[in-house]
Amino acid sequence: MAWNEPGGGNQHDPWSGGGRRGNSGGDRGGSNGGGNNGNKGGNNQGPPDLDEALKKFQDKLNGMLGGGNKKSGGGGNGKSGSGKPRNSFALPGLLMIVALAIWGASGFYLVDQSERGVVLRFGEYQGIVEPGLQWNPPLIDDVRMVNVTRVRSVSQTQSMLTRDENIVEVEISAQYQVANPRDFVLNVRNPALSIENALDSALRHVVGGTDMIDILTSGREILGSSVASRLQAYLDAYGAGIRLQTINIESTSAPAPVIDAFDDVIRAREDRQRTINEGMAYANAIIPAAQGQAQRVVEQGQGYRESVVAEAQGQANRFNALLTEYRNAPEVMRERMYLDAIEEVFGSTPKVLLDVSENAPLMYLPLDQMRGNSGSDSSSTTDSSGDSSSDAIDPRVLESLRGSQSSSSSSSSNNPIRREGR
Repeated sequence: MAWNEPGGGNQHDPWSGGGRRGNSGGDRGGSNGGGNNGNKGGNNQGPPDLDEALKKFQDKLNGMLGGGNKKSGGGGNGKSGSGKPRNSFALPGLLMIVALAIWGASGFYLVDQSERGVVLRFGEYQGIVEPGLQWNPPLIDDVRMVNVTRVRSVSQTQSMLTRDENIVEVEISAQYQVANPRDFVLNVRNPALSIENALDSALRHVVGGTDMIDILTSGREILGSSVASRLQAYLDAYGAGIRLQTINIESTSAPAPVIDAFDDVIRAREDRQRTINEGMAYANAIIPAAQGQAQRVVEQGQGYRESVVAEAQGQANRFNALLTEYRNAPEVMRERMYLDAIEEVFGSTPKVLLDVSENAPLMYLPLDQMRGNSGSDSSSTTDSSGDSSSDAIDPRVLESLRGSQSSSSSSSSNNPIRREGR
């Protein structure tokens, strides 16, 4: 049968813990669970209200704390009784349990993906925690978060002396990351200040060993690399847990009062270098041409030498061949050599050698001029030039020429004519 069934004898509800409700709403009994004047009729069968549930909770709390709980009997007899003896350790224990719960809950924390946590227990290094949800006992462990992916930067503008005792202003910047979180947190008290001081020291050391003109012109890249290597060595010696990314030389300039004079010096040096480059370009253009010409002359000389040697060897071979033929037929070879010599001598002259009859002397005739005059287009010019030429020529020669044209065969047998020339 259900506990709240009408007319039933089950008067125990789940909220009352087995007690009975009276019509007058009196207090419950002590250990027996009901008062003397309680109503057993069970007229009120509904669930308990919120006030009664809160009252029960307070009663239980008072019981745990050991406080007295006054009870009144049913029917108004006014009889009251005393509760349990008070427990002096109950409240501190409860407070301690609540404090421990709060303490344990406050120990949870989240480590971001770009961070690492350095765990210190009473100031002593314990380890490094990775990204994710972590727990450490509060007030015992101290977790210091360090961003290991962010690129930090520091910049400086300093005036310093160079090796040649000049003053130069250098603006420099450095980018770095945390390489070792433990060293970054524990070994150096102020990492940012430490890297600024180390950068200043490295820059002054490098600039102090370099001439000013090199710093202002072509030595900036070398200056940056030298400062980077020296600064990284300093940081490694400090154990700062820092890794350099880049060193940038933003600007290098002379002091403001003398910057115009230094600009003039720099322009003069640039002009000097440009002139040197132009001279080298001209030399690079002329020297190969001269070398090529010299090589050509050398090769021409070698070719001439080879041709002369070959020609001499050919002449020697030809002479040996002629000597052999001369030994076999001396008269024939003598006549042939004579004719070849005469042909060679008179072959380069514009004259004609004629052997006329009647023991006449040898004469040289301008045969080329006569042929040119006879081949002209105008007949008058031809006649006049022919008359003038015929007047200048010996009649015996003309007669010999006419005779040779009329009877070439007879004249060639009786009066042989030999022409030598071009």
